[in-house]
Amino acid sequence: MGTVFSFDVRGGEPPAVRAALDAAVAGLHRVNEVFSTYREDSQVSRLADGTLTVDACDPEVAEVLELAAEAERVSAGWFSPRYGGRIDPTGIVKGWAVERAARLIAAAGPVGVSVNGGGDVQLLGVPGPDRPWRVGVADPLRPGGLAAVVSAAGAAELAVATSGTAERGAHIVDPRTGRSAVTDLVAVTVVAPSLTWADCWATAAFAMGSREGLDWLESLPDVEALLITGGDEVRCTAGLARRLG
Repeated sequence: MGTVFSFDVRGGEPPAVRAALDAAVAGLHRVNEVFSTYREDSQVSRLADGTLTVDACDPEVAEVLELAAEAERVSAGWFSPRYGGRIDPTGIVKGWAVERAARLIAAAGPVGVSVNGGGDVQLLGVPGPDRPWRVGVADPLRPGGLAAVVSAAGAAELAVATSGTAERGAHIVDPRTGRSAVTDLVAVTVVAPSLTWADCWATAAFAMGSREGLDWLESLPDVEALLITGGDEVRCTAGLARRLG
């Protein structure tokens, strides 16, 4: 998927955890084979070309496309599983894949699991007694610095996803124009139980811009967010403070 994945697994029986970790890594490689838009032979590329049907694809393709359609509906079209008129679920695949990998490992019995895919993180359980997971949010305007630290204290599962221009430049598309989204934002970080949705909502909110994006994020249940503008203005949802520490 063109990025680095890391795993932090605490507790559990080593053989079972090792087997689950191996299965999770294999699953991520399979996701790349099936969903990569850079591979002409991937199922998603062939689906977009019309040489393959959804029914002939792995079941995960239909699952992801259904999730993407739901994200498009909830975001009123600001999240789109299409690019240039072609099917392209890239905006949801990574978050979904990371969350799926984390849950597969958690099912093997560890007390805590953290899976990080290119800076987007799914947290399950705890790393130790009275010790919550904590995730640093990179400051997009000050390389090497942190804009915030998110704590998973009191949450059995939590995800942190960021969309912005600091790492990959202007890669987020405005679905209305089909061109790069031009907004006042440089980064949107979303905190929610599920990385599948946190990743989608961060992308959609970035395309909306800070004012509309913040209002929309406030309307979503169990979602908090931090938005940073190019002018170094920080905006956040009302409940975000409870997740910082």
